[in-house]
Amino acid sequence: MRMLIQASIDTELSNKLISEGGMEKAMEEMMGILKPEAAYFYPLHGRRGFTVVVDLADGASLVPLVEPLWLRMGADVEIVPCMNADELSAGIAKIPGVG
Repeated sequence: MRMLIQASIDTELSNKLISEGGMEKAMEEMMGILKPEAAYFYPLHGRRGFTVVVDLADGASLVPLVEPLWLRMGADVEIVPCMNADELSAGIAKIPGVG
C-alpha cells in the first residue's frame, strides 16, 4: 500500500535542532525509518516541509512511521493513499464493464 506523507515541521523545534547541530541526524534517522521511494523538501505554510512516498505492508505500519514525526518534530502530518501508473492501470482494468 503506497502512501504519500506530507509533513510540516514545527519551526521552534526545528530551529533548536538546527542550532544544536542535531537536524541532520534527526532527518537521517527519520529517512531510515520511513525508507521512502521518493523524498522532497520545501517550505510549506511558512514552515519546513517535506513529502515522502512510502510503500507499506498494511495500515498498522503507519504508526511507527508517523509517531516520530509528531513526537520528535512536532509535525503536522497528512497521509494520502497513492499509486503509480501501473497500479492505476491495474485498478482501471478491474472496473466492471471497462476494458
